[in-house]
Amino acid sequence: MPEADPNNSQASAAETRDVPVDWEALEDAFENNAPEVHSYLQLSTGEVLRVVDGIADPEMHARIASDPSYMRIEPVSSREQYRWMERYIPMVEDRELQARLTAAIDGKGAFRRFKDALMSHGPERERWFAFRSERLRVFMEAWLSAHGLRPVPRPSQGVAPTPTQADTGVTTISQEQLGGRRTRSGEVLRKQLLEVIESLSGRELDKVLTFAEFVKARRSARPYGTRGEAVEESGGAGS
Repeated sequence: MPEADPNNSQASAAETRDVPVDWEALEDAFENNAPEVHSYLQLSTGEVLRVVDGIADPEMHARIASDPSYMRIEPVSSREQYRWMERYIPMVEDRELQARLTAAIDGKGAFRRFKDALMSHGPERERWFAFRSERLRVFMEAWLSAHGLRPVPRPSQGVAPTPTQADTGVTTISQEQLGGRRTRSGEVLRKQLLEVIESLSGRELDKVLTFAEFVKARRSARPYGTRGEAVEESGGAGS
């Protein structure tokens, strides 16, 4: 069971606040510990806003960080996610696969090798993601409780931006809105992306490429019916 953040005291029952949590988005935020990615929970709507260094406007990032209607989400550390792999391996009944997984987590690149070792073992891969998702859920619930936040069912209709959101110039995106945006023409989106790329420096392009590779890796995992991919590391789980 994760410990509460030492910088935040346990909230009393009287301070508990109801939040219509978007569990899928919150899980994405907790599992992604890439140093350039910063996630925030909007306390009124329950939406999760993600800010990526080098892509988002630094001024917008500063506004969000100082806005009391948003709470910074601290993702699960690479060390803890590594321990999940260690705990799961003894549960694998296939001795040959168990040996391969044990060897896979030895040294740098452990997260990628562990995932690759499970790639051709569909049922075991599904069990691993179920196990990992359960661990994430425990962390999320502990984090919410430590900050005096009580998850409640989300409304069926989209929630309009709060006055605070309008004042800060930040609008979170609901799942319905996101789905609508995905229907836009791929050709138009590619054209817009090219226009943006032409204005970026070499360093900024490198960050965009890194983020694009991250998105591509998550997309490639979707056909397997799971969403709990481990975020790849460059010396750790998050990059």
